[in-house]
Amino acid sequence: MTTQYHPTARYTSATAPGALPLLGHAPAFVRRPYGFIAGLAAHGDLVRLRLGPLDAYVACHPDLVHRLLTEDHTYHKGGVVIDKAREAFGNGLATCPAADHRRQRRMLQPAFHRDRLPGYAAMMAEEIAGTTAHWRDGHVIDVPAAMYRLTTAVTARCLFAAHERTGSLPVHECTYVVTRGVARRIMLPIPGADRIPTPGNRRFRRAERNLREITKRLISDYRAAGTDRDDLLSMLLGALDENGTGLSDTEVHDQVVTLLLAGTETTAATLSWAWTLLAANPAIRDRLHAELDTVLDGRPARYEDLPALPLTARIVSETLRLFPVSWVLSRTVAADAELGGHRIPAGATILFSPYLLHRRADLFPCPDRFDPDRWLTTARPAPGTYVPFGLGARRCIGEAFATAEAALAIATVAARWTVTPTPGRPVRPARGSSMSPRPFTATLTRRAR
Repeated sequence: MTTQYHPTARYTSATAPGALPLLGHAPAFVRRPYGFIAGLAAHGDLVRLRLGPLDAYVACHPDLVHRLLTEDHTYHKGGVVIDKAREAFGNGLATCPAADHRRQRRMLQPAFHRDRLPGYAAMMAEEIAGTTAHWRDGHVIDVPAAMYRLTTAVTARCLFAAHERTGSLPVHECTYVVTRGVARRIMLPIPGADRIPTPGNRRFRRAERNLREITKRLISDYRAAGTDRDDLLSMLLGALDENGTGLSDTEVHDQVVTLLLAGTETTAATLSWAWTLLAANPAIRDRLHAELDTVLDGRPARYEDLPALPLTARIVSETLRLFPVSWVLSRTVAADAELGGHRIPAGATILFSPYLLHRRADLFPCPDRFDPDRWLTTARPAPGTYVPFGLGARRCIGEAFATAEAALAIATVAARWTVTPTPGRPVRPARGSSMSPRPFTATLTRRAR
């Protein structure tokens, strides 16, 4: 599993077969997005698509993806996926153009410094324990909904730790509607479709307005108090650039929305998939229970426990390999460029898919098998092969935050409960910009240690 980009190497290029008149490959992409995108690697290292009026390239080889993500001066974060996400996220760190990214990243980096993670993790542990405290033996839960509520509670607590009204604010409802709306818009890039006054579009706009009002009110309250509350919002309000200038209220709002939407969706989906994978692999689940019984003895997990829970960490890594939430992303070429020995014109859209890379048998043997122990020998995967959080300057700033939260949640829940999905109902990914599972139920069984 070693790859390295060679400027003089010749990487293969082709046009994907099966394009229809006018529509191109769009029907196949919408109808079966995951199978379609994963199958492109069989046609070449750089594959050309036509999605309606849009011509795009898909980088299928890890060498090309590594170059795409690390040469951010040439390959800007843009294209159909990012442009649609920016409509909801605003100009936050995840969606801002290259001209704004360096300033924003430097200003937000202190909020995610490793020294602050133990404090956030303490809040995470409290929210995870509190959110699952009402669970009862034999109860049937909607797993994605329960995980989304859990991660929303965690993210809101870390953002607005000291605000007395956080629990009563409709953060969960707003973020859920907005994230689902963004997913639909990205997968249906028809000009003007989001302006049609359908019930779904009206719900989306209403949730957007409510979320803006919530953050506006919180920002006003925090600025009036003028004290550091040791949470993410306090860090955002206190951030200064090299000129001593802070973020405006609009900029703070965009960062808050970015953290809320990205922070809840990614971890909720990862947790939901983890329960299905563990249920389908009881031998691995038994080993996880043994690890948790030894370390936790039935109590909720804490940040200081994580180094003693290596299997838990590998389960998180393997779940993200099989089901990377951001499964397809885009870049825009700033100027005429060469990628893999092939000319790419300025303005072109290049897609890349972590799902495609993670399912390549030449990179991950038996790629469809859930095997956390593969990370015992692949602790440092080759560049461009494992990219659930991206690479380079635009690598997800909240990676350590998200993986710690997922590990704490899996450990705390699995130490006390067995989560068994309802049999006879296969769990499938929803069609959208994020690889979340469709709604499914599971029975909670209290573990007897």
